[in-house]
Amino acid sequence: MTRLRFTTARQVFEAFPPALEDIEAEPSDVEPVGFLKGLLDGKTPEDAIGFCAYMLPRREAVWWACQCIRAGGAELAKSDTELLEIAEAWVSEPEEEKRLAAHAAGMAAVNKGPAAWAALAAAWSGGSMTLEPQQPVPPPSYLTAQAVRAAVLTTLASAEPAKRRDQLRANVQAAIKLIE
Repeated sequence: MTRLRFTTARQVFEAFPPALEDIEAEPSDVEPVGFLKGLLDGKTPEDAIGFCAYMLPRREAVWWACQCIRAGGAELAKSDTELLEIAEAWVSEPEEEKRLAAHAAGMAAVNKGPAAWAALAAAWSGGSMTLEPQQPVPPPSYLTAQAVRAAVLTTLASAEPAKRRDQLRANVQAAIKLIE
């Protein structure tokens, strides 16, 4: 039994209209995992990364991004490891204090690489996008997915070209395991 709240791919696109701009494939009434597998075999398999980011619940999406970054093969700088640990701390305990820590760390990151995007994905999972309690600005519902998408695609872009397709498939399989 799947842990998704969507029964069709079309429902994912309806819940997150910006996905229509991020994913070239047309929405369909195919169940999400079947649609995802079709994207992997399509003309733009990178669409599968975007679809995973939108399809997964926020916590799982942030966790998935962190795991994809760690499995990416590149040696992580200390600052990137720290950003991932902050994002993972929010995944473990999605409390406001940890979300705010992810917000501060992600915004302060000089290099907006994959780890910074993972921290921002956690930061934009709820609460406010500003630190002004008098004027809260809730993040749009799609922002976590877009940050996760950026984190995973940026990680893939730095992979050796010969290994990129296998890494993309492994990332998608990891997302599927999170929901099955």
